[in-house]
Amino acid sequence: MRLHYPTSCQRVEGEGIRPARKGLFLVMLCAGLLLQDGLLRADGLGSKSQLVLAPSAESEQLPGGNDAAASQEQTLSPEEKMRRRFPQPVKVGDLIGLPVLDWDDITIGHVRRVVRTPQGKVQLVVSYGGFFGWGQRLVPVPIEVVAILARQLAALDMSRAEFDKAPTWSASQTVPIPSSEIIQIAITRR
Repeated sequence: MRLHYPTSCQRVEGEGIRPARKGLFLVMLCAGLLLQDGLLRADGLGSKSQLVLAPSAESEQLPGGNDAAASQEQTLSPEEKMRRRFPQPVKVGDLIGLPVLDWDDITIGHVRRVVRTPQGKVQLVVSYGGFFGWGQRLVPVPIEVVAILARQLAALDMSRAEFDKAPTWSASQTVPIPSSEIIQIAITRR
């Protein structure tokens, strides 16, 4: 059988359906799926009926109705938030040099080292501040507040103000993690 891809005014071989009817069929199919999912509803007005967009469940909620979910998200510990972000294994050496971005996709700094605290927590040492490398300081960033975003890291739970307030990293309080070691880090998308 020969495959034939018609132009807009040709007839489809073997089926006898004109493209205009195919378009109507696709519109009807989409409307049927939207009706089934509850996104459209059919309203009957006398002898005429019409399709109306149904309000979504989110728009039906009262203002502040999502406060419970937001407060629950805020009460989670950083470790619980990280577990919800699908942590993935990554080699420490692959993190070195990656830029760390804020919510506006502006580079905050770059990862210089990956260290472990005496409590066993993993921290990224990020160069922060300064101007063209002058006046920068190294800031420890908990691994739980960042996530991989393509070939960079996103600071999800640490704002620029928190970077400003963060203490300067001290090598005497941490142990460097070898670049061949594999650790877990969350992933994200925007």
